[in-house]
Amino acid sequence: MSDSGFVLRRSLLYVPGNMPSMLQNVPVFDCDAVFIDLEDAVPLNEKDAARNLVSRFIATYTERNKEVFVRINALDTEWGLDDLKKVLPSLPDGIRLPKADTPEIVERLDTLLTEMEEALEVEIGTFKIIPSIESALGVINSIKIARCSSRVIALAFGAEDYTASMEIERTKSGEELFHSRARVLWAAKAAGIQVIDTIFADVGDMESFRTEVALVKNLGFTGKSLVNPRQIDVVHEVFAPQANEIVYAQQVIEAIIQARKMGTGVIALNGKMVDAPVVKRAARVIKTAVSQGLLEYELDDEVIYGAK
Repeated sequence: MSDSGFVLRRSLLYVPGNMPSMLQNVPVFDCDAVFIDLEDAVPLNEKDAARNLVSRFIATYTERNKEVFVRINALDTEWGLDDLKKVLPSLPDGIRLPKADTPEIVERLDTLLTEMEEALEVEIGTFKIIPSIESALGVINSIKIARCSSRVIALAFGAEDYTASMEIERTKSGEELFHSRARVLWAAKAAGIQVIDTIFADVGDMESFRTEVALVKNLGFTGKSLVNPRQIDVVHEVFAPQANEIVYAQQVIEAIIQARKMGTGVIALNGKMVDAPVVKRAARVIKTAVSQGLLEYELDDEVIYGAK
């Protein structure tokens, strides 16, 4: 995580909430964040035990080297509210909300989080929300969902439940997901938040996994949900800026600095125009490279956006 407000969320690993051995390994996983799962990974007869286990783990994981989100059970189930009551006192970074089909369900979670923050005497807004878009209805409502709460920091696409809702099969090539991915991407980008792609379940097929990661990066996704620690390195490799991208981004920033000194917001670099959109893309490359330890570079907002 960066202390500049730019938070990398490339790799978000699911960790079953009923497996102590996996929870113990959370600090050593090299992912950007974990989704500790109280929903699909936990059988019905283990919900209470998993809830207690997760709460104790998070409470003791005080020196965190990654973000910790808890995927609760859906709020319209008998377990969702109890999940919140049990885990929030241990202060996770946020909640991954499954079955986020409407903005109203996200707003309901927002209200519950505010009430619990007041009871816990922590700052309002402490707990963030990552809604999971997992159905045709969720895809249709994704624009409203992305904008319905200031706690929403990212949208997450869930293809397994989505394809079930569409009564179709998921394929490795992913043609059946293109439109839904695009809708979720548009919603997140329009709201100015991050967007996280679905899991790739076949852990043994790393070649197809790498192809999918490259695809979603090029589409505009900022991260990917993962089901196995073996997938982390591939995501980081694919999402890492290439050396030539970093060099060009630095050249863009230096060029726009010179342009601003001359009183203009546009300048030519290697025969190509450098203006605000190009500068913003370059700034993102630099911030990503700095966050990944690939570059040391001081970059402030005045360089990116100009003096007020």
